[in-house]
Amino acid sequence: MGIRDDLKKQALGLSSMAMEKLMADEKRAMAVAQAIGRVQRGKQALDRGQEEVMKALHFAPKGDFKAVGKQLAGLKRRLRELDAKLEELAEESS
Repeated sequence: MGIRDDLKKQALGLSSMAMEKLMADEKRAMAVAQAIGRVQRGKQALDRGQEEVMKALHFAPKGDFKAVGKQLAGLKRRLRELDAKLEELAEESS
């Protein structure tokens, strides 16, 4: 194993021990779980609010932008492939 793998293994071990100590106390574990739940609910509320504002302003929702981004990435990849094929054909005909 390399140094990188050793460091990853050590970091994983340390984070595991830290989580065990953090969650050893039931009250603390419940407080952490509640805090995580509040953060998740807050994020969901923020996302819903953002969607409503986007709709009110007649903008596309975030999901549409992500979908278009994926399509553009696919098109760029396909364009590179076609460009490479064109170069091969140009070299063959030369």
